[in-house]
Amino acid sequence: MSSTRSGRRRRTARALWLFPVPALALHLFLFAYPVVQAVQYALTDWDGYSAAYDNVGLRNFAELATDDDTFANAAGNNLKLTLTVVLAQTALALLLALWLVRTTRASTLLRAVFFLPTVLSSVSVAFVWRFVYDPDGGLLNSALRAVGLDSLQSVYLGDPDTAVFWLALTQVWFHAGQMMVVFIAGLQAIPKELYEAAELDGAGRLTRFRYVTWPLVAPATGIVVAYTTVQSFKAFDLVLGLAGNPPGPALDILSTRVYTTFSNNQFGYAAAQSLVFMVLIALLTWVQRRAIGRATR
Repeated sequence: MSSTRSGRRRRTARALWLFPVPALALHLFLFAYPVVQAVQYALTDWDGYSAAYDNVGLRNFAELATDDDTFANAAGNNLKLTLTVVLAQTALALLLALWLVRTTRASTLLRAVFFLPTVLSSVSVAFVWRFVYDPDGGLLNSALRAVGLDSLQSVYLGDPDTAVFWLALTQVWFHAGQMMVVFIAGLQAIPKELYEAAELDGAGRLTRFRYVTWPLVAPATGIVVAYTTVQSFKAFDLVLGLAGNPPGPALDILSTRVYTTFSNNQFGYAAAQSLVFMVLIALLTWVQRRAIGRATR
C-alpha cells in the first residue's frame, strides 16, 4: 500500500513540474530568444535587409560610449524626464491616495475622475496636450492672456531648455491616477490598530505618517517607482504624438533614438543601443529599490 502511495506521489510531483512549461516556453520564445538575437545583431553592421553582414565585435558599443552625441543627448533627456516624473508622479499619487483612501461616494467619484486619463490612448493624450501647449491660441497661453499674465506665456515644447519638463507634466497627468490606485490598495492594507496605538501614544499626523504609513506603504511605493521608471523610458508614442517623427533634439529620448536608428537601416547599431537601453532601465530600477528600502527602514 505504502509503495503504491509513494508511486502516486512521484507521478503527481512529475505532473506538477509540467505546469510551468507553457509559460516558460512563451518566455523563452518572446523574451529570451529576441534578447539573444539582439546580442548577435549588436555585434554586426547589419542594415536590416541584406543577406550578408560583417561581424564588428564591440565596435558598436565603443561608438555608443565615445562618439555618439545624439545617443548621449537622448540619454540625458531621458534621465531628466524619468527623475522628474518619478518624483512628481509618486508624490502626487501618494497625496491623492492619502486624501481619497476612505471609501465614500465623493472619494469614489474623485478616484474615477483622476483615473480617467489612464484609459485614454497615448496618441489621444498627445493631441490634447499639443492643443494645450500650442503657443498660438493654445489653452495655456490663452488662459494666461485672459488673466493678464502675458509675460508668463511660453512656446513650451518649442523651448529646448524646458521642453522635456513639459513632456514630464503630460506624463504625470496621464498616469498619476493609475498610481494613486496602487497607493490606495497599499494604504488600505495597513491595520487600523497601528494608527490607534500610535494615537494613544500621542503621535501626531506627521509622526504617524513617518513611523506607520511610510514604512508599511513601501511595497506599493516600490511598485509605483519601478513602473513609473519603465513608463518614462518607454514614452515612445507620447513623444511622437507631441513632437512628431523624428522628434527634435530637445525631446529625443532613448526609445525614439533607437527607433530612429532602426529607421535609418542601422539594425546592428540599433540593437546595441537597445541593449544599453535595457541595462540602464535595470540598473536604475535596482538603485531605486535599494534607495526606497533604506529610506523606509
